[in-house]
Amino acid sequence: MTNLGFVGLGVMGSRIVKRLLDAGYTVTGYNRTKAKAQWLLDLGMRWGETPRTVAEVADVVFTMVTDTRALRDVTEGPNGILAGLGPGKVYIDMSTVSPAASRELAMRVAEKGARMLDAPVSGSVVTLEQGKLSIMVGGDYETFQQVKPILETIGPKVNYVGGNGQAVLMKIATNLNLGAQMLAFSEAVLLAEKGGIPRKTAVEVLLNSVAASPMLCYRGPFVLEMPEEAWFDVNMMQKDLLIALEMGRQLNVPLPTTAIANEFLTAARGMGLDKNDFAIIFEVLARMSGFSPDHKPPAGE
Repeated sequence: MTNLGFVGLGVMGSRIVKRLLDAGYTVTGYNRTKAKAQWLLDLGMRWGETPRTVAEVADVVFTMVTDTRALRDVTEGPNGILAGLGPGKVYIDMSTVSPAASRELAMRVAEKGARMLDAPVSGSVVTLEQGKLSIMVGGDYETFQQVKPILETIGPKVNYVGGNGQAVLMKIATNLNLGAQMLAFSEAVLLAEKGGIPRKTAVEVLLNSVAASPMLCYRGPFVLEMPEEAWFDVNMMQKDLLIALEMGRQLNVPLPTTAIANEFLTAARGMGLDKNDFAIIFEVLARMSGFSPDHKPPAGE
């Protein structure tokens, strides 16, 4: 299964394709905006005019899109992935959507004689480029074993967690931690800074303490300088937290810290900061504490 397809060449998807190309796989890609994929075409990726075209030429086709609506846009209709699937093909969705939507799509894939896995990832651009990405997989176990070598090319940590929809459930359970961690980290930095400790010093100390998680180690420095391109923006993070809150309601699991982190993301949107990485939670908290929107650490910090 060396002929692969990939639909959704965003920040993460495009870099996954690069890893697959570097490993020697033939990859046919599609993205709504072709210009954004030009650098991959220059590296040898083939172009599919529609998601259906990609599914038709590939043995294994991947998707990685923003949300459930975007997933439906690339899978349904005469030019969608479902129209291009057939017996023997494998479809792997790496998007973070609701488990119910993922299971429903898996049933429609099965009607085409194909097999579907949900395989969202945990990590960022940095962990992906360093070869440290982790992948959780849901669906038929034999199909998982069949494509595991391909997945291990993307990231070395590949865990099977159960049937269709279970991997995206696990991804939501993982991501609800990110918002809560970033909020707690921001509170700690801001408390130290307003008490007279330079922000840079506070960040350094916290990231060398027992409180530092891998996520905070690569995202914590964003409170000093935000990246020009969001790794995971406010809207994307809030989408995941809202799914988590809905799952909590369905499963009778209280998620109080998730709810609070979600409110700070709503505040970020209200302040017009939603295009930033969700680490902008620090800026929201800073404004609430009395810092001006343009506040920067004093010189020398």
